[in-house]
Amino acid sequence: MTSEYSGIFDSEKRQLHSRCMENTRVALRESLRQLLGRPDRTNVWLNGLAGVGKSSIAFSIAEEMKVAKRLAATFFFSHKHAQKAGAIIPTIAYQLALAFPLIRTEIVTAIVTDKMILSSKKSRSDQMQELVIKPLFRLKHRQEPYAIVVDALDESFSAEEAARLVRLLTDTFMGPDLPNIHLVFTSRPETHIHAVMHSGVYQILLTTRDEDTIQDVRFFLRASLDRTQISRPTFFGQPPTPWPSEDEFETLAFKAGGLFVYAAMVINFISAARHNPKQRLNLLLLEKSTVGADIDQLYRQIIATSEDPVAHCRMLASIIHLDYSLPLPELQHLFNADRESLAMMLEAFSPVMLNPSDGVGNVEIYHASLRDFMMDPLRSKEYHVDNAHAHEHLACCCLDFFVQQEPITPRNEWVYTISTLATVNLLAVGLPTSPYSFRGWVIHLSMAYPSRKLRNLLARFIEKTMQLWVLHSTSHAILHVLTSHLRVTRKTCLSLKWMKSPSDIVLAWRIHQAFRKTLQRCNAMSDSRPIGSGY
Repeated sequence: MTSEYSGIFDSEKRQLHSRCMENTRVALRESLRQLLGRPDRTNVWLNGLAGVGKSSIAFSIAEEMKVAKRLAATFFFSHKHAQKAGAIIPTIAYQLALAFPLIRTEIVTAIVTDKMILSSKKSRSDQMQELVIKPLFRLKHRQEPYAIVVDALDESFSAEEAARLVRLLTDTFMGPDLPNIHLVFTSRPETHIHAVMHSGVYQILLTTRDEDTIQDVRFFLRASLDRTQISRPTFFGQPPTPWPSEDEFETLAFKAGGLFVYAAMVINFISAARHNPKQRLNLLLLEKSTVGADIDQLYRQIIATSEDPVAHCRMLASIIHLDYSLPLPELQHLFNADRESLAMMLEAFSPVMLNPSDGVGNVEIYHASLRDFMMDPLRSKEYHVDNAHAHEHLACCCLDFFVQQEPITPRNEWVYTISTLATVNLLAVGLPTSPYSFRGWVIHLSMAYPSRKLRNLLARFIEKTMQLWVLHSTSHAILHVLTSHLRVTRKTCLSLKWMKSPSDIVLAWRIHQAFRKTLQRCNAMSDSRPIGSGY
């Protein structure tokens, strides 16, 4: 386990994420500045429901602290990145070493002394003690206040794990003999987190009914609509005609309530390229709302604009269930048979998706609330795709990619990281050019609904592709991974949900044979390697 750079607030992967708009959240940000300037250590818990703007506030505060040279460290959890949640303590330690050169030697010494200190197997309390607390003792007389910002810690942990991490963080930075470092963390108002909160933690609850928040959302909507009007002279003329009407704006503002994410996605929808902003606004206003901030209604309206809502929701659910987010070129490889549907879905759902135009960043959902909506059948209703069918679609895509591939020659070059210790040339032994398919097929298969299509693809994959891989592989690292994959596949196919016909028993037997053959080759290769050699 090493530090996770995507968790640092200003990493390249976070550049698409928003900060607070100028002249919004003014009172709240001033209150936070005063708290973070106090001479005594103050821990702040900023909590609220999904979409109220917690991450934007945390991002803006981190930016301000960095400009003031008072930012000690950050960690922004996200469902959008393949983050290793266990890397939070090493990542904080890495940033502390940069912020305070005086303690850099102590942190390096701790890593050299204990080779396992960065491992996810090491307890977080031990990591905190050796990588954070002991080094910071050297700075205990430093009086200038610094800040550590941890955002959305409930997005990558279970409620219980998040609560344990909160207790560890708050206990650490309220302890004696440490410099004046304030801790700011954000999450939803989870009961488990509230239960472990110290009485000295300053709590700020963000709601959609707060009058200042509602006015900030109105300001954001007005400024964004004005910007859309000015930037689209084809539809509004020059100078632009007045738009929207006061009644239209009031209706839209009521719909948004105090939910910033609702307002942001509404603007994304209205200002989408190749669409008439006036028509898009009228479409949103057709369906009346009895309550404000009804984000479910907004999601259903956006989905309904798609030419094929059911197929596109299946594609959306698949992207949500990926083991980690992918850039567009890799998604196109993965969904090769459905490329046209993928393109149409990304166009229709562009208001709720992030799809970098340069093709470098990952395709991601705009906000975690969309994941919540899609995974709850009571909310998404006819658009719901259950977990098992989403994984079935992904497993089929991975296996179809394998069985449709042309024979691969050793001249091709592509290196796939098996682990942090070994890289091997997969194409030299006929393995696939899609790293996600190679890693992901077994993950999705183990959680998939065993449809006839999936069972047929798996049978072809085992008979054709896997046999070639095992036969031609000369790398112990690859054989080790294949053995692990086949062990999981064997267990999956021997489960009761998979055993539906005699052909399934035959398939399970073939998988078992492939597993035994791969294991034998792996063991034989292991025995023949020189002592002390790596993969």
